[in-house]
Amino acid sequence: MAEISRLPGPVMDLWEWQFDGACRDADQDLFFHPEGERGSARRRRAEAAKAICASCPVLNECREQSLAVREPYGVWGGLSEDERAAVLAERAGRRVMA
Repeated sequence: MAEISRLPGPVMDLWEWQFDGACRDADQDLFFHPEGERGSARRRRAEAAKAICASCPVLNECREQSLAVREPYGVWGGLSEDERAAVLAERAGRRVMA
């Protein structure tokens, strides 16, 4: 008989938290910068997206998922692309030091 204890859980159980995301009813364009967007326009858009994330009940799940899969674009879990890269670099640095 197969050992099923090591198999992943049902997909719905792994992703159900997304149904509670504060961003589900928001304009998705707010979370992803258009090509060529720079400077203050990009900062304002990202800050508006982060404001939605700030009140999100699944902020931590979203953030950790985006870090785990190294999400390359958009605001996820209240972090921009650059902020996620910094978190990942910091975590990698701590592992090397340990």
